[in-house]
Amino acid sequence: MSEQDNLKRAAAAKALDYVADGMKLGLGTGSTAEAFIELLAPRVRGGLKLLCASSSERTTTKARQLGLSLAALDDLAPLDVTVDGADEADRELTLIKGGGGALLREKIVAAASRRMIVIADESKLVARLGKYPLPVEVLEFGHKVTARHLAETFAAQGYGNVAITLRQRAGAVFRSDSGNLIYDCALGAITSAAKLAPAIAAIPGVVEQGLFVGIATTLLVGHPGEVEVIERERSAATEA
Repeated sequence: MSEQDNLKRAAAAKALDYVADGMKLGLGTGSTAEAFIELLAPRVRGGLKLLCASSSERTTTKARQLGLSLAALDDLAPLDVTVDGADEADRELTLIKGGGGALLREKIVAAASRRMIVIADESKLVARLGKYPLPVEVLEFGHKVTARHLAETFAAQGYGNVAITLRQRAGAVFRSDSGNLIYDCALGAITSAAKLAPAIAAIPGVVEQGLFVGIATTLLVGHPGEVEVIERERSAATEA
């Protein structure tokens, strides 16, 4: 296991402290979220009772394989806690998510939760978001027009010459679980996620964008030998 994987698992293990018997729990998507599910499963087998809502088909498959009980989000909401990863996070708990293509469902699940716990290794904690390309999920209909509107919006927000790339996987156009397409937008440093997010969301054809602003409540960051706890209230502590 790589050092990065060890740090992910350390953050995932810390997230177990926020899970209690009888909770309704949202499950995120991606390798870090899967590390959490793997660590959670033995506790469920040991008697911990949970009902879980999944944010993707990938997570659904993983959770079922490990014996977690799943139910529809509509039947469980509001959730007590959602645990998920991030592609980038800053100390204000603003995130870029969507590298795995599940940003729409991840945001729906997180927004239906009283608390969102984000788990990450230290490479995901950045001073300013934007090195990681911002995923934007769009309808297939007119998606090239939507991409042009994205470029115009970025320019109006002060981001010039943004590379906007239609996501592909295994030589084919990638489709989300909801059947939509994703454009990855290389913005560079994002000066104000709070201004950029609604500007993108207002574009016709955009289904969702990967900036999570004001949603996460706690960020758990795995460093060598410790897990840093960052709360939205901007208080921080470090746990061994």
